[in-house]
Amino acid sequence: MSEYSQSVEWDILEVPGQRNAQFYPCCEWPFHDITYYVILRRKTLYYTVNLIIPCVIISFLSVLVFYLPSDSVEKVTLCVSILLALTVFLLMLIDLIPQSSLSVPMFGKYLLFTMLLVTASICSTICVLNIHFRSPSTHTIGPWTKKIFIEILPRILFIKRPQKNENKLKIFLKHFEETRMSLRCGMERDNNVFGGRNRLFGRGARLPEDLQKVVEGIHYIAEHLRNDNEDESIRQDWKYIAMVVDRFFLWVFSLTSVMGTYALITSPPTLHNTMPAIGGNN
Repeated sequence: MSEYSQSVEWDILEVPGQRNAQFYPCCEWPFHDITYYVILRRKTLYYTVNLIIPCVIISFLSVLVFYLPSDSVEKVTLCVSILLALTVFLLMLIDLIPQSSLSVPMFGKYLLFTMLLVTASICSTICVLNIHFRSPSTHTIGPWTKKIFIEILPRILFIKRPQKNENKLKIFLKHFEETRMSLRCGMERDNNVFGGRNRLFGRGARLPEDLQKVVEGIHYIAEHLRNDNEDESIRQDWKYIAMVVDRFFLWVFSLTSVMGTYALITSPPTLHNTMPAIGGNN
């Protein structure tokens, strides 16, 4: 080993030798030979910097897809871009590892795990977007859906929905109903006081035709606005359900990614081999 030049890819751990003596029928004396075993260990710095760390970063980027708001149109685009990046890394890996069908290397296992994770995230994102863009004209919210995704699951995931304040539309509708009822009650009171003759419009509690059309038009607008407000409330409920499902998938995929990364990266035996190399540092 005096002429040994340190390799940039392999470490020599041991070079044990074994002396053997073999007897043959033709001769009385033994034939001696010495067998040397060279025990190597692959250096991991190159693969850690150029393969493992980028793959880990890309796999955790796939989790951030569920943190992106559903109103953004880039959720599926981000998932597909991550899947394409992993495909490029897989093509690079094919040139770096020996071709063998006996076992799958750790890099291949981790890339396969990450690609399956990203594929599952794409399917989950499509389901979340389908929920997010639902409307009252196509879907209805069932009682169990409200119970699970609006009441139970948000408490488990620490999601607090802001309280719905009375908006300007509700205030307008409330004042309109109060004004209409006050006008009707006032006309009926005048009829009772003046013996069936209204002080303003004569006998009977009827408004002039023009004013009656105005009231009916305002009533129609108010009903239309009320229906729109109810539809918008249902749309907001669907969006809130989609956000809850998104947060649920965020936790599930985060835990799966962390546990899978830890299990696959800590599996190689070289991480537990602390034997010093011959002719240099580890």
